[in-house]
Amino acid sequence: MKNSALLTALAFALACSPGADAPDRTGDGTSARPDAAAPAGVADTAGASDAARVADATGVADDDTGAAGNSGITDAARAADAAGTGVVLFLGNSLTAGYGLPADQAYPALIQRKIDAAGYRFRVVNAGVSGETSAGGLRRIDWVLRQPVAVLVLALGANDALRGQDLDATRANLQAIIDRTRAVHPGAAIVIAGMQAPPNLGSAYTERFRRMFIELAEANDAALIPFLLEGVAAVPKLNQEDGIHPNAEGQRIVAENVWRTLEPVLRRLARDAR
Repeated sequence: MKNSALLTALAFALACSPGADAPDRTGDGTSARPDAAAPAGVADTAGASDAARVADATGVADDDTGAAGNSGITDAARAADAAGTGVVLFLGNSLTAGYGLPADQAYPALIQRKIDAAGYRFRVVNAGVSGETSAGGLRRIDWVLRQPVAVLVLALGANDALRGQDLDATRANLQAIIDRTRAVHPGAAIVIAGMQAPPNLGSAYTERFRRMFIELAEANDAALIPFLLEGVAAVPKLNQEDGIHPNAEGQRIVAENVWRTLEPVLRRLARDAR
């Protein structure tokens, strides 16, 4: 990045975003976090608003235990399922949740508008939670897969890097999320959002982190967004007052970054469904 100090600050802020997970350096999916048993994997303060968004999108409250009779699928997702359309599921952290912004300004909501304008019959579900790690995403994946997922956009890993976690564990978590998605929805397409690690972690770690997303995409025949924050990270006018999280204009650029990779995937799925 042009400004390594801002990239370092970005990683730090992602870790400290309200609702951040307690550190889980083992990467084994366990945590001392008090809410670890909750299906949404959501913590406090701003993370609670993210929980409300996810609960609204999936039809499952934070205290839902998945009892019989509760499918965990929204009315919108049920309608999409009945109509033969699928869900584009965004699994991510505060960048995906749209931290500090109304839900309709987060990039997944902007992607929904692009999908509608293009005439594709897909429904976006934003399952972003502030502070989420790959281990937290793995804890939640079975819950969010209750929907008719056509595409998983996997946007996790940044919070692992800022904690200096073992990248073998991070990679294993991301691979497990992909494997579980394909086990439940064999026809689902996978899109992986690449990220970059702060330079203070050392060149060997940062390069290995960057390569991890490329290698995961290659190993899983997945589409790759090279860098989710391309053109936004380290650009003050595109970020909120904290200088870290994208503002509305920045989210629009992130949406363009995502759309360049996602649109061909949706086009292929729409063609194959005919």
